[in-house]
Amino acid sequence: MALDPDNQVVVLADGMGGYNAGEVASAMATTFIRTELGRWMSEGGHEASARELKRAMEICIDNANRSIFNAANSNAQYAGMGTTLVMGVFHGARAMIGHVGDSRCYRLRTGSFMQITRDHSLLQEQIDAGLISLEQAQYATHKNLVTRALGVEDTVLLEVNEYRVEDEDLYLFCSDGLSDMVSDERIAAILVAAGTLEEKAQALVDAANDSGGRDNISVILASARSRPIRKGLLSRMLGK
Repeated sequence: MALDPDNQVVVLADGMGGYNAGEVASAMATTFIRTELGRWMSEGGHEASARELKRAMEICIDNANRSIFNAANSNAQYAGMGTTLVMGVFHGARAMIGHVGDSRCYRLRTGSFMQITRDHSLLQEQIDAGLISLEQAQYATHKNLVTRALGVEDTVLLEVNEYRVEDEDLYLFCSDGLSDMVSDERIAAILVAAGTLEEKAQALVDAANDSGGRDNISVILASARSRPIRKGLLSRMLGK
């Protein structure tokens, strides 16, 4: 996980690969994107158009992907490593949300909770094709088979979508270690309950662990405003 409050950039990655290779891939991705995109934002990106910002995000992802891919192919210890990723750039009255794989972003707005990214996974493709129902998907054994990830091939496609930001929007960025273990209804109940961002993030991690905690649990909560504020993005990062 990586955070640049001054430039309002959030990056969360969930690594894949044996031994510590997945951790290496996720650390490479988050560090590179936070550094490069943060530099671009500080050098004038805050005045950029949505199209320019989207292109900058895509370039950062492409460069990070190539770095991970090259490392995986030049070091036997890291062979096959990769990482899913979800990122956000809060830019005035808009949020640019990008993702690769099944790391997710949710939004809570005036009590309405919804997933605003769509998994790049075999399971999601089967749901979209009508081959499996949402109820059946809850018990599927292939939830973690992603169709996109950084570092697996020499190119990767970042999906980027733009959203209007409203005051008091709460954005949840998370790995599948949370979303696979805790229902959307339970996540929403935790987010609407009283408490600080830190307390809510810890409650989400605790809920995933209480349900079995079978995978890494990474969480970032970001409370956004539609107008720039002195301290920028308010957020909290937690992980297992």
